[in-house]
Amino acid sequence: MRICVFLSAADLDERYTRPAREFAELLGKGGHTLVWGGSDVGLMKVVADGVQESGGRLCGVSVEFLSARVRHGADEMVVARDLAERKRLMLEKADAVVVMVGGTGTLDEATEILELKKHGHTDKPVVLLNTAGFYDGLKQQFHRMESEGFLPRPLAELVFFAEEPVGALAYLEESQGVR
Repeated sequence: MRICVFLSAADLDERYTRPAREFAELLGKGGHTLVWGGSDVGLMKVVADGVQESGGRLCGVSVEFLSARVRHGADEMVVARDLAERKRLMLEKADAVVVMVGGTGTLDEATEILELKKHGHTDKPVVLLNTAGFYDGLKQQFHRMESEGFLPRPLAELVFFAEEPVGALAYLEESQGVR
């Protein structure tokens, strides 16, 4: 499977890097390909290292203004003109999506894939990996959107909330018939 991971490029605390590394190792050992933002810094580096060291493949999609941070040695690297093209390419190259901890860019990527799913423009499985309760508030907001009629489809059809890396990958593999 080619799994797109949206996540931060920031250097983060161990409570975030440990589960990210664990997910990356599961992905690599499963023979999957990581599709990610192509950066070789912060949490993006942690995940890329974990996938590569565990036998997985790397497909990076960077953007021109971040090309100085691009990871050398990826199996495939594409440099997009802008962030919109980057998101589009990442989603095109992936069979599934995982949203890990991140800032405004990650939130933008997460909401775009959910909007595409909401309108039936993709059926790719999406997992929100709620490491250390990072997305508890967002999860609550999504449930409110659902209960107050803002979502035309059940929330469970749009996104799966996983608390641990093993649950995230198990959901993706099951949804894609991989085992």
